[in-house]
Amino acid sequence: MSTLRRLFALLLLFVSTTLAQAAAPAMPPNRAASQADWWKHAVFYEIYPRSFADTNNDGTGDLNGITAHLDYLKSLGVDAIWIAPCFPSPQVDFGYDVSDYKDIDPKYGTLADMDRLIAEGRKRGIKVILDFVVNHTSDKHAWFQQSASSKTNPYRDFYIWRDGRAPGAPPNNWSSAFGGASWKVDSRTNQWYYHFFYPEQPDLNWRNPKVESAMFDTARWWFRRGIYGFRLDAVDTLFEDPALTDNPPAEGKDAYDAPAQLHVNDKNRMSEVHAELQKLRKVTDEFQGRVLIGETWTETPAQLAEYYGPHNDELQMPMYFNFMTVNKLAPQVFRERVEAIEHNRSNGWPVYVLSNHDNIRHIDRYGDGQHNVAIAKMMAAMLLTLRGTAILYYGEEIAMENNDPKRREDVQDIIGRLGWPREKGRDGERTPMQWDATENAGFNRGAKTWMPVGPDYKTTNVATEAADRDSTLNWYRTLIALRRSEPALYDGSYTSLDAKNDKVFSYARKAGGRTVIVSLNMTAMPQTVSLADEAGGSHGRVLASTNALKAVDLGNLKLEPFQAVVIEVEK
Repeated sequence: MSTLRRLFALLLLFVSTTLAQAAAPAMPPNRAASQADWWKHAVFYEIYPRSFADTNNDGTGDLNGITAHLDYLKSLGVDAIWIAPCFPSPQVDFGYDVSDYKDIDPKYGTLADMDRLIAEGRKRGIKVILDFVVNHTSDKHAWFQQSASSKTNPYRDFYIWRDGRAPGAPPNNWSSAFGGASWKVDSRTNQWYYHFFYPEQPDLNWRNPKVESAMFDTARWWFRRGIYGFRLDAVDTLFEDPALTDNPPAEGKDAYDAPAQLHVNDKNRMSEVHAELQKLRKVTDEFQGRVLIGETWTETPAQLAEYYGPHNDELQMPMYFNFMTVNKLAPQVFRERVEAIEHNRSNGWPVYVLSNHDNIRHIDRYGDGQHNVAIAKMMAAMLLTLRGTAILYYGEEIAMENNDPKRREDVQDIIGRLGWPREKGRDGERTPMQWDATENAGFNRGAKTWMPVGPDYKTTNVATEAADRDSTLNWYRTLIALRRSEPALYDGSYTSLDAKNDKVFSYARKAGGRTVIVSLNMTAMPQTVSLADEAGGSHGRVLASTNALKAVDLGNLKLEPFQAVVIEVEK
């Protein structure tokens, strides 16, 4: 690292520390930090590395930018950071096309930078989780370069090669998730290779034991380096129908204006997926306290429960996307989905998420344009007081909004380039983190950022909100501090309250004789709820509230529009 780069990284570290201390309430320690199941009591924080902080002023975020802000993350109450792919990559899909699993892309730094990030995180009680792209590699990966060279190459069977069904025709009708056919012909051998995503992302052949061995070796290599786990990308696409049966048609057209099809033969081969993930779990269990998080899209909570494994021997943390995909503020639906995962037949631990790098930020999905910040705070209260692990997405703690491109020529994400205007891509949720009101929101020293900074950065930023007691940032800190200090929220049971209410979502958390009530008004109108009988008392002490409560009467609890309250019941 150059001297200038080191000095700037140190400057960022100083500024981050100063911001973290400004107006921050004391954060209680996480008592479970050293336990094998630490992840049950943790708050995870997803970082899109291109967009978090740029220390070398090249317009793209880097690992040293993450290290420079670890004190901020500690002050927020983050226990683990999940970093989106930072391995060497041609960046066709911004790192989800990996060309080397055992190195760091120069855009983000070096292996030494990663080692320093791991070490500095350890000092602050923050564990590092990496994004493991298990379904496919880049077509520039050495494995694929060898595989494509000839039909007899030892790496040929690392990928899925087939003859066309007719001259110039692919082996079947499967369409890529990112548009077009799922097959690309290679003129060197006149065979087609399979890619569920882009042509530059050929699928690995997980039926080949050598692929399994190589990927498991990669996992061990990173575990030994100090990584505490992996978020597993696109696990439902690991296996395809070996007979290559055509997919049946679906109604309408897809996002790329092609005839739609039901993806029943090119994904969700679940018996094989589960068997493979259970093998990876055995590898993970060789290293104490390590954890596997799954990108687990399912139709139902019952299907999600399968990912825990028959003996909780698969993924510890399959993400509950059925919860994130509730498309409106509907207490009945949230209540039903929480109940479903609370009573999953595997008795697996719930994992909640509201935003990520592939989905519109939840402040935009649920906001009404008038009460967006209030809604963001209310949703944060739900995310951080339910029984389960919470995964935050960078910037949601300051109520960052999507900054979607307005013109096709401004689109970075290839999905948006191919699908515009029906599909605008994922740029909007990936814009640079807003640290302060200076140029480029403090993301760097003024170089053109790889993605435009959000237009609201002068008011929506860490520095401004750290100094504002009523900010979204300090609301997140308050909730996370409560998660750590209040026994009922730390590991208490969950019980739904007022189950027929279609305006307010209320529930109780109980532990050690203590009961804490959470009540969330999901409407733009004042609401009154009666919870005293179910709560076991009519009086309580306010632990946190987005609006002042004139009185705590659980038999006649009055809530302002989009108000969230957390109340300890007094017996």
